[in-house]
Amino acid sequence: MDLLVMLGVGLLTGTTTVLFGFGGGFVTVPVVVWADSALGGEATRVAVATSVVVMVVNAGFATAVTPRRTLAALRGGGPLLLLLAAGGAAGAFATRLAPPALTHWAFIAYTAVTLADVLLRPGFLRPRGQAASSVPPRPLPALVGAPVGALAAFLGVGGSVMTVPAMRRAGHPMRVAAALANPLTLALSLPAATVHLATATAPTVADGTPLGLVGLVDLRAATALLLGALPVIALLRRHPPHIPDRVHAWAYAGLLGVVVAAMALSGP
Repeated sequence: MDLLVMLGVGLLTGTTTVLFGFGGGFVTVPVVVWADSALGGEATRVAVATSVVVMVVNAGFATAVTPRRTLAALRGGGPLLLLLAAGGAAGAFATRLAPPALTHWAFIAYTAVTLADVLLRPGFLRPRGQAASSVPPRPLPALVGAPVGALAAFLGVGGSVMTVPAMRRAGHPMRVAAALANPLTLALSLPAATVHLATATAPTVADGTPLGLVGLVDLRAATALLLGALPVIALLRRHPPHIPDRVHAWAYAGLLGVVVAAMALSGP
């Protein structure tokens, strides 16, 4: 039953990867917390690490099938990508050191703050660039890379939760903001995944039984999630749905609300 649930969630993460730039973090963290609940407080740490690995593959694949003309908006963004990578590695190390409950409630708090921000602060539901189409979208400043990468890797949410709202306020439509979130997520999640796979000791359940983890990563869950996600990413990139921009933005906010509720209900 767990495997079927993971495959189903994989279908959902494939959809959110294309539509919202979520490589899986917001969806997979609550589900892996539930699936690995036998680990107790360590379940959140394992969920974050597993989420990061899933994001590497989903974001990498989504980036590979994104049209080059869309990715051209990141031209000259090398310093931003490097700082995202550095922040991602730092955030992964911080996850190993922080108490599991801190990671769990920080995830909830940050998601709730982001939801309030996109609903209450001007510029997300209707970006300024759409009101003045002659003004080109602004690039993200490179200096945000390190803090964004560190926080995203620490919480296991990927870069989209921070970069999509930022790119919306810079003037990008949701379709472009979501597509550009994937290469940014890849930049921060790849070093973070390396840390989680190579440098952490796998936890066990109370009776000492291992759960098939590699480092902090639940590879069984990650594989099932990816088997569901990758075909959906390929299909939606090939036949993208036509969603009105405002509806697209409201759907992003709605998904944030669902995730906050799911993580609060699965709290330790």
